[in-house]
Amino acid sequence: MGIHVIKMPDIGEGIAEVELVAWHVQVGDMVAEDQILADVMTDKATVEIPSSVAGKVLALGGTVGQVMAVGSEVIRIEVDGPGNYKPESAPALANTAQAAIKTEAKPVAVEPAKVAAAPAAAAASVPASQAAPARHGNGNGNGKAPVALVRAPGDKPIASPSVRRQAWDLGVELQFVPGTGMGGRITHEDLQAYAQRASQAQAGGSMDQRYAQRVDEETVPVIGLRRKIAQKMQESKRRIPHFTYVEEVDMTELEALRTRLNAQHGKTRGRLTVLPFIARAVVLAVRAHPQINARYDDDAAVATRYGAVHLGIATQTEGGLMVPVVRHAETLDLWACANEVVRLAEAARSGKASRDELSGSTITITSLGALGGIVTTPVINHPEVAIVGVNRLVERPMIRNGAVVARQMMNLSSSFDHRVVDGMHAAEFVQLIRGYLECPATLFVE
Repeated sequence: MGIHVIKMPDIGEGIAEVELVAWHVQVGDMVAEDQILADVMTDKATVEIPSSVAGKVLALGGTVGQVMAVGSEVIRIEVDGPGNYKPESAPALANTAQAAIKTEAKPVAVEPAKVAAAPAAAAASVPASQAAPARHGNGNGNGKAPVALVRAPGDKPIASPSVRRQAWDLGVELQFVPGTGMGGRITHEDLQAYAQRASQAQAGGSMDQRYAQRVDEETVPVIGLRRKIAQKMQESKRRIPHFTYVEEVDMTELEALRTRLNAQHGKTRGRLTVLPFIARAVVLAVRAHPQINARYDDDAAVATRYGAVHLGIATQTEGGLMVPVVRHAETLDLWACANEVVRLAEAARSGKASRDELSGSTITITSLGALGGIVTTPVINHPEVAIVGVNRLVERPMIRNGAVVARQMMNLSSSFDHRVVDGMHAAEFVQLIRGYLECPATLFVE
């Protein structure tokens, strides 16, 4: 028997480190050759790490959320034969239980109290306003109501002998009484408030939990795609001086055309949403404003304008926001664009989108669909210089030729990089898109 060490592979494109986002095996598991061991995330995509051997898992080389360098040890597997492990050149790995990152434990709940004359519902935490009146001399020095400290299960309560005797007489376990004194010490007032609450709960049969004070906390690690999104958004806001321009668009004529096209061709070509029309309008508008279909390298102070329109489509997935890219959108008709958007969205949501499908966009469209609201302030997809935000489509009364009529209205909320795009040019760009959408025939007339 021997030990085989699998190291973090070189994923390419100059990537030096990746984030470990999931383990599919644990210490002691038997694995087969080509079985997926773990998932790691690069800047753009999730990559699966397969096993090159069959055997028994001896140790895992990292914890979920850990950033690992290319070439670092991922896992050790016991195999038939000598293996490739050389003790003199490789440090021993602890198993995941030993290598786990230690974080400060915080109490998140209070166990039911054992009160002699009250139901278990009395164990809920006592609000500070009820637990004890505001008083001086409790250590805060400002006269404000003291804050009750809730202990983790197993922590010994701090109380004076007289408080302990009173608790014994009342049949209350001090473990479950929040303390407002110095260092969480339980005072007579704390005990009386708790006992009163228990009596009220007994008399009423149950407490109204809709207004119960909550003291639970939950720590959620920001890892994987969520971490990448956070880093991306932070980088965008830090580097780019955003400004947002909002314009309303009368979509009535376009909606009538879309309804007719879906009735005629929906069964054979697929149904059209508003998005392919907006994509086509963006393609045409950037021809007149090439500085908007661009990417800005702020380190080199160089803006690169693109003839090709590689259209990013912001897509919500279970893991968070991703931006798959419709490449060469300028070459696609409405149905081809719609089909590509659907394909990329499905790939992103299933985790099967490739790195190429998630990178290289030159301008992005973002939409929350029916939840689109009235106005948004979308964050630019760095290093692009513009993003077009689509708000909710609603029917509103509008005045046309002196008469109040119902029209299908929608706002476009678009953000721009003010270092590269002037306000006037941004307004002209959005107005051009508006013109195409309000007179949809012009989308097809060159």
